[in-house]
Amino acid sequence: MSVKRIRILARSLSWLLCGFCGWCGLCPGALANTTAAGAQVKTLRMTQDLSVTQQVAPETRAASVRLPPVPLPMPAFAEAQVTRLAAAPVSDRAIAPARVRVGLLLPMRSTSLRAAAEMVRDGIRAAHRRDGANVDLVVIETDDNPQNIAAIYRDAVPFYDVLVGPLSRGGVAAIATGGHVMRPTIALVQPEPASDLDAVLPPKMLVMGLSVEEEARQAASWAARQHPSAKALVLSTAVTWQRRAARAFVEQWQRGTASAEILELNTSGGQLDVAGLLRLKRRMAGESPGLIFVALDAEQTRQLRQSIGAGPMLYGTSQLNTLNLADPVGAAAKPELDGVRLLDLPWQLQADHPAVMIYPRPPKKGEQRRGLDLERLYALGIDAFRVAGELGAGRPVFTIDGVTGKLYVQLDGIRPATFERTEQQAQYAGGVVVALTDDH
Repeated sequence: MSVKRIRILARSLSWLLCGFCGWCGLCPGALANTTAAGAQVKTLRMTQDLSVTQQVAPETRAASVRLPPVPLPMPAFAEAQVTRLAAAPVSDRAIAPARVRVGLLLPMRSTSLRAAAEMVRDGIRAAHRRDGANVDLVVIETDDNPQNIAAIYRDAVPFYDVLVGPLSRGGVAAIATGGHVMRPTIALVQPEPASDLDAVLPPKMLVMGLSVEEEARQAASWAARQHPSAKALVLSTAVTWQRRAARAFVEQWQRGTASAEILELNTSGGQLDVAGLLRLKRRMAGESPGLIFVALDAEQTRQLRQSIGAGPMLYGTSQLNTLNLADPVGAAAKPELDGVRLLDLPWQLQADHPAVMIYPRPPKKGEQRRGLDLERLYALGIDAFRVAGELGAGRPVFTIDGVTGKLYVQLDGIRPATFERTEQQAQYAGGVVVALTDDH
């Protein structure tokens, strides 16, 4: 038999086998099997907690790192289909890049927390669009009931590599004590009670919420470097956040040898009581403290300055900053506060910061000005996504020069996690807040 006839017979035999068994992987039978198995795998990946609404971010773009996924549990029948597909020839099939699945537990169903949840979500999506080419992002809607949040979290854990949220103190505490923190989890607010923070947090839970207490502690450290051994007078009102800030400052201040005294001022309609300010002025005429920490807002601090004069150096928190970099028009200058020192986020102070420059500001809705605390939550969302990306990449220790400050993260799943945020120092000058380049 000639070589030519042998080649013709071999070609005919291969066509016959292909028609019956589909061994080449390109015939209709093989394609049908591949499609069916792919559909089943896709169905499994879509089998999230059906009791919540999930929205996949509409687009992803280039990311700076490739993030490894955690294996997704599958029933036996699905594993058999995947095994069969893996045995087929794949020499010409592209290998998909590794992906990380990030789930966001946000109280979108809460009347009181919805606006805050939307700003965090929008900040996370802004960072995802820029940095999340290999990240699948899913919003898991919750209410603000701690038990419901913990149950939804428990059901979501197997399907995500990193979870971000929740946004309520009670929700964080419920998850932390529920015994189901098996994935890196980024809590967006401190749990209650804050004094038991180290005792309740599992090793894979990281807390990176914005904290007025942490700002007060940083202000105390800053003031101690400038006024060693000085006596500090700490002023607040009966408002909860102000009391928390005042206590945090005193605790940090008294770690050294210096002393501090808390004085709570009365208010009327949010304004400081005039009689109380007069008593404070007479007292300071006889014995002036080395410095004053004001756990007050900007308007209350302006009243204080008008009453007691320039006097001792004043330190405070981000609540003293009223300028929104995204919407500066109409913000009134406060020359009475010139010289007052405070801490705030780079997002609110440094338009030329390398990280601040590359992320878009949240879109303005209508003519109403957006509160600064909502702007800060948007910035928190940006940095939360960046931290999630690093954890999804398997990095247990890293630093980020973020839009909320300089961040240090340690989360290895064995020791208690560590998160530190160093905010930007600033000072009033010419009636507006300006960033300081050095530790003044």
